[in-house]
Amino acid sequence: MDHDINIKIGGEAGQGIQTIGIALAQTFQKSGLYVFSTQYYLSRVRGGHNYFQIRVSDRPVRAISDRVDLLIALDSTSIEKHMEEINDGMVLLDREEVKISSDNKQIFDIPFQKIAKEIGGNKLYASTVATGAALGLLCCDMEVLEDVLKHTFAKKGEDIIRDNIKAARAGYEYAQGNYSGRCKYSFEKVIQRSQKMLIDGNDAVGLGALAAGVQFLAAYPMTPSTGVMNYVAAHADRFKVVVEQAEDEISALNMVLGASFAGARAMTTTSGGGFCLMAEALGLSGMTETPAVIFLGQRPGPATGLPTMTEQGDLLFALHAAQGEFPRCILAPKTPDDAFYLTAKAFNLADKYQVPVFIMSDQYLADSQFTCERFDISKITIDRKLLSDDELGTMETYKRYAITSDGISPRALPGQSRHVVVADSDEHNEEGHIDQTADNRIRMMEKRMRKLNGLAKEMEAPEVYGPQEADVTLIGWGSSYGPLAETVDLLNEEGQSMNLVHFTHIFPMNKEEIKNTILEKGTTICVESNATGQFAKLLKTEADISVDINLLRYDGMPFTPGYLIHALHEKKVI
Repeated sequence: MDHDINIKIGGEAGQGIQTIGIALAQTFQKSGLYVFSTQYYLSRVRGGHNYFQIRVSDRPVRAISDRVDLLIALDSTSIEKHMEEINDGMVLLDREEVKISSDNKQIFDIPFQKIAKEIGGNKLYASTVATGAALGLLCCDMEVLEDVLKHTFAKKGEDIIRDNIKAARAGYEYAQGNYSGRCKYSFEKVIQRSQKMLIDGNDAVGLGALAAGVQFLAAYPMTPSTGVMNYVAAHADRFKVVVEQAEDEISALNMVLGASFAGARAMTTTSGGGFCLMAEALGLSGMTETPAVIFLGQRPGPATGLPTMTEQGDLLFALHAAQGEFPRCILAPKTPDDAFYLTAKAFNLADKYQVPVFIMSDQYLADSQFTCERFDISKITIDRKLLSDDELGTMETYKRYAITSDGISPRALPGQSRHVVVADSDEHNEEGHIDQTADNRIRMMEKRMRKLNGLAKEMEAPEVYGPQEADVTLIGWGSSYGPLAETVDLLNEEGQSMNLVHFTHIFPMNKEEIKNTILEKGTTICVESNATGQFAKLLKTEADISVDINLLRYDGMPFTPGYLIHALHEKKVI
């Protein structure tokens, strides 16, 4: 790429790392550049070592790079941990705060806090000074940052906006006037105003839920899923959504089932530990055939595990959770735009098949920001699959669990007509009343499980990225798409023969389409963020496809193209 730089902001929690990162990312985005950002943070309010990474390019980017071109170091730990990642790049720091003895010419000393106090009378403006200084080194347009600051601090008042702009300009001018290496990485010639948007995975799911007509959301906050609840809550009044912060996850899903039974489109958001508490209510959804959308943001377990890091370790848990057997559906978006459209699809599938539908994400996708085209609302349809008043009026009797060829019984709402809607968590007959006879159990069990046949036909085939035929095929699912796709591009440019088969529709599997996509490929390598190769096991169980190699990562960190290429070399695949 002609223009492709990587920025890392490192420091302790509470030092304004996220403030700098988000301001820079938004400025680059609004300048017409493509941005990918992600963050590493510990489960603490103050202290520890955190960082925010931004990749900026004039071409689409979907993964972070292992190279750092500009390091903004807010503490000495950032120098210790990340200096080796810088080859030909720059380091921006305040020597009054970051005590180092090095006279490395790559290090540019700028007195963030001194300038902040002089301009705004408060050292809290230091992060804004650093933001302006970074743009000064990159020779970007300050006007865009000023617009970002006006929007960011709009609720704080004109004085705060003015002082932040002054602080940013002071940092910008200091960098421009005092560093001879400025404009080494410059986007001056490619910048133009953009109509695209910068959005993370959680906000995209929240926006997809609103577009799909969500009416009720109940959840208990749990990283990394809370952002979805926050997004919907922030727009609840405008879209007439009831958002309830439940006392725990047990209550949350039960509230969702109550709302859904009454006719509302309803969802919950959670992560692994919270989902553990939902297992019994999940079974209630299965037995009563009550639609529910469950956003499951994965993080490393067991127990509290690594609460702010990423993993794909809950796939088989979601597939088998709750006692007994009943149909369910699992979707795993690969990017924010995919998350938007798949969330809307999840609501339609839940309503049509009267089953729980999972949207499986993870901390990496939840917190990462991507440059995306604006979502096309016209592509979203709201399909409730409910009996109309006229249809109910012609029925002599209504059977909530009527035996049907596709397993989907006609669904009416309580109070909709003269017919009584009966549901029971015990095994029941077609009318909804308890029936524990063997014959009834067989008929109802087979009725419910027949839904999987229709669901499987709704599952889209995996995407093939790269050449249709290749010597090596990477297989991935969910959020790993960006790093895997870039790995394919980089290695094919070097003369390798590689492609990617990537899944977003996880369960039930459309076995024939999957076999047609994967069979007769070269060496197959399933890439997952877990220790046991859960998706590879699912492929074997559901589609009778065995992969040749598992490439697994389970240290809580996301995949990067550099990590993947190194791992492929170690496995002697390339």
